[in-house]
Amino acid sequence: MPTYDYVCDACGHEFELFQSMTDRVKRKCPKCGKPRLKRLIGAGAGVIFKGSGFHETDYRSDSYKKAAEAEKKAAQGKTTKKDDKAAKSKAKSSDSSSSSPTSGGSQSKDTN
Repeated sequence: MPTYDYVCDACGHEFELFQSMTDRVKRKCPKCGKPRLKRLIGAGAGVIFKGSGFHETDYRSDSYKKAAEAEKKAAQGKTTKKDDKAAKSKAKSSDSSSSSPTSGGSQSKDTN
């Protein structure tokens, strides 16, 4: 919530008031009680964002980060297992094709 500066045109009383942006502008002076109060327009305080960034994931809890890391490792493990199965399947098919007899004249006939 911002702090607003006020001044009374009747008595000259100046003060700051901490109030919500949706609150109505004050009109009655707290010192003299006359309805001659005006809110001053000032530069105000700028909002300063410091740090590496302001993303949703910057402020995650430690438990969330640990769970996300475990999930990432599990996903990598599944990919590796899938790749291993594909490699074994490929090796098996190449072994079976080389051990099977081929048609063509490469077989020798046994003559007794």
